[in-house]
Amino acid sequence: MHSQRAKYNLGQVVRHKKHPFRGVVFDVDPEFANTEEWYEAIPEDSRPTKEQPFYHLLAENDQSFYVAYVSEQNLIADYSNEPVEHPDVADMFGAFNEGTYELHFQLN
Repeated sequence: MHSQRAKYNLGQVVRHKKHPFRGVVFDVDPEFANTEEWYEAIPEDSRPTKEQPFYHLLAENDQSFYVAYVSEQNLIADYSNEPVEHPDVADMFGAFNEGTYELHFQLN
């Protein structure tokens, strides 16, 4: 079994290297864990390897908010120190401080 440590942490704000969006990490898969259809929909010349961490992001761009699933090779840390405006951030995280959201846990 291949094992790799994730470069980015839960609550960290990141941005995509090639596409104009940024987001906050709310989950990490140690390797690709989405559908084969999703993977095949990526153009072959830009398809990332499956053997790397993949991040679930509460993402935003100039037009909308959404959830993104992005390979580690396509992310960079966001040093803008600007909060993410995604409406679900407050449900998952606490205060924003120096580019990172505090983890927020709700007990049922």
